[in-house]
Amino acid sequence: MTKVIAVTGKGGTGKTAITALLIRHLARCNKEILAIDADPDTNLPETLGCELEKTVGDMKQFMLTERDNLPPDINKESIFESKIYEIINEMPDYDLLVMGRPEGSGCYCYVNNLLRGIMDRFVTNYDVVILDTEAGLEHFSRKIIRDVDDLLVVTDGSRRGLRTAERIRELTEELETNIRNIYVIANKVTDTNREKIANLARELDLKLIGTVPVDRMIEERDLAGDPLFDLPEDSIAVQEVERIAKELGL
Repeated sequence: MTKVIAVTGKGGTGKTAITALLIRHLARCNKEILAIDADPDTNLPETLGCELEKTVGDMKQFMLTERDNLPPDINKESIFESKIYEIINEMPDYDLLVMGRPEGSGCYCYVNNLLRGIMDRFVTNYDVVILDTEAGLEHFSRKIIRDVDDLLVVTDGSRRGLRTAERIRELTEELETNIRNIYVIANKVTDTNREKIANLARELDLKLIGTVPVDRMIEERDLAGDPLFDLPEDSIAVQEVERIAKELGL
């Protein structure tokens, strides 16, 4: 049974770093992993340390442009599916699919419907699918992937950040999304604000599943533009993310 995890949060909270560290943990557990970068800013490949070639957005643009030129009796979903397989980055420890941002104008309802059907079949090839999403929940309302087991909302240690997590929880209820569990991860936490964060999360009725401390190793790699996938075991952020993963049953 495939487990689907989505990571969200406002910009600057470190959601892509948390996603990369979760993928790192899963790879060391010998899981079959599909990582999906669903953020148009496309930061996950760099954070993992792999090269980006083509994106689903490129393929969607191709289908939107070419659909009227294809023979009427041809299976367009099969063509699109073959294109998706072409753009998967097959890395030694995981597969990576980058959604990207389609260029040009036009309604993408047609190709989004094709993509939904393909992803329903596609995700079952893996033990775990993990999505690094853009801020907001529009991507969930489109239901490209229909069912999410765990939504991880990454926030910073501020009251404003936790209020954002509360609003995301409320939006998921309004959109009637198929999300089974919603958890909050506080990132870049210090010894001085850890207890205050936990108290505020309880006050807001948020399920705080972990507090990832400020990690000098991550700060240095971010400044140098180096990937996080090969962080050593003594990284304090790695250790906390591994504990979170175990809480999630990973």
